[in-house]
Amino acid sequence: MYVLVSLGSGILFGVLDGVINANPFAQKLFAVYSPILKKSVNAPAGMVIDLAYGFIMAAVFLLLFNSLPGSSGALKGLCFGLLIWFFRVFMGAASNWMMFEIPTSLVVYTLATGLGEMLLLGLFYGLTLKPG
Repeated sequence: MYVLVSLGSGILFGVLDGVINANPFAQKLFAVYSPILKKSVNAPAGMVIDLAYGFIMAAVFLLLFNSLPGSSGALKGLCFGLLIWFFRVFMGAASNWMMFEIPTSLVVYTLATGLGEMLLLGLFYGLTLKPG
């Protein structure tokens, strides 16, 4: 089950990243980075990275399962999603806000979409993975 869930979450990661980062609204916000953006995205490498994230995050979820608050897998998954959001999204957005001249709307968009993505992934883990 771990392998299937990890693959599924890696694919979900890639799809969500595409929707979050490639939509017209996001493209306008990310235009601030245009001087340093690559001209094209290496989609196969991105998918391999997202699949690796899926395996790693599923393993971390299983390692933390008994320590996460909540009595149901769904609640544990949401708590995990919030934890991952803090370490992956919030800290990165705060660092970018401190170091770069970027619009506040970009920071808010990153925080909000990242929260949604991490909660969805956490819920997916919580509903599909159990230790042992």
